[in-house]
Amino acid sequence: MAEAMKKAFVTGHPIKHSRSPMIHGHWLAEHGIDGSYRAIDVAPENFADFLGSLQANGYRGGNVTIPHKEAAFAGVARRDHAADEIGAVNTLWLKDGTLWGGNTDGHGFAANLDDYAPDWASNGPAVVLGAGGAARAVIHAMKTRGLKDIRIVNRTLARALELRDRFGAGVSAHEVAATAELLRDAGLLVNTTALGMQGNEGLPADPRGLPADPALLPDHAVVNDIVYVPLETPLLAAARARGLKTVDGLGMLLNQAVPGFERWFGVRPKVTAELRALIVADLAPKP
Repeated sequence: MAEAMKKAFVTGHPIKHSRSPMIHGHWLAEHGIDGSYRAIDVAPENFADFLGSLQANGYRGGNVTIPHKEAAFAGVARRDHAADEIGAVNTLWLKDGTLWGGNTDGHGFAANLDDYAPDWASNGPAVVLGAGGAARAVIHAMKTRGLKDIRIVNRTLARALELRDRFGAGVSAHEVAATAELLRDAGLLVNTTALGMQGNEGLPADPRGLPADPALLPDHAVVNDIVYVPLETPLLAAARARGLKTVDGLGMLLNQAVPGFERWFGVRPKVTAELRALIVADLAPKP
């Protein structure tokens, strides 16, 4: 008797612009796997029922994106360490009938920097702009890699203080006014805010749309923006013009997908230049 098709998904609300089906579809074809990965739009009020129906509908698991990551955290039976640390779930899988939740965003962040700036974890103090869910994943990855001085900057100080308290030793919280001083000896600057994102070009106070000024960083600093639309944000453009090493956000998206694919389809895929080129082409403005 032939094995049933292996099925996985990504769910969010809305979800039609997700590149995840393209990423996983590429890997399914590359490895010749009889599987499917589809985008499913689920409204928040229907999410709990959706989770409860996965096994009956033949799914091995899937990805969860905005706005369901915290609901998924609450809705699974078991969680991995990363999900517990970050407080959100972006990957689901069924194991012996039990629904597990994990978080691979921190893995994606670290793997992206490993590829393009291999010494990032030993480059000096890190400044993280923003204090949302993405910042939690980034800080988790930094702590896992042994960074001892992580500085969170956020417009609402209370949210930065929450993250400081959540992650403990080596993490500090700061108001935006402190950014310039914090950058002077930083070896890594990571933007997790929407500033510089297409359609959200920045604060009126900075006509370049920069969440921070890379001109203030030392020469050895690495600048990463987790935004990938556009691929080169104003922050990365300014950092490159300054002569700094820059890392865009697309690699984080590609690498966070790897562990889930392995769980559902039994093969650990690779993030290749071919896959990156496929997604970059899809990101290009359509005529």
